[in-house]
Amino acid sequence: MDLIHHWIQVQSYKHNGALHRCWDRNFVITDNDDFIVVASRRTKVTEGDGRRWYTHEPAVTVFSKKDWYNVICMLKEDGVNFYCNIASPTLIDKGMAKYIDYDLDLKLYPDGSIRILDQNEYEKHKAQLNYGSDLDTVIQKTVEIVTSKMHSKAFPFREDIVTEYFDAFEKIVE
Repeated sequence: MDLIHHWIQVQSYKHNGALHRCWDRNFVITDNDDFIVVASRRTKVTEGDGRRWYTHEPAVTVFSKKDWYNVICMLKEDGVNFYCNIASPTLIDKGMAKYIDYDLDLKLYPDGSIRILDQNEYEKHKAQLNYGSDLDTVIQKTVEIVTSKMHSKAFPFREDIVTEYFDAFEKIVE
């Protein structure tokens, strides 16, 4: 199924298969062998425990189909904030994007500063959900790769490309 210019749902899971979070409406801008790019504004999010809320900022999200991360690019007044989830490669199943969230997150701010988030949550779940040493190695290596990409402004950590994707979304949807 060609997903370009269709609305899809995104689902994230935990390592044990439990549903973690679900985003209702994401518009597919690009879908190729390496990644899928979606855009959204005011999307309903349902947490695994049933709580619901709506996103505040318009966003472009890049889901890698081969690498162990995805990036939510939030368009804010001060510029694009890049929120990177360390996660399994994304797969498309029955018209939905699905991945396993591995807790560790990195955030790249418009001023170029980078923060690693949720280290304690990662350590807790690594023990509780039995991530194992091979998975831990992949995750730690991915943090290094993502940090390097953030420093060098490599795709998808480029505000100009994110803006182009969002402009394309607005022209089609609005």
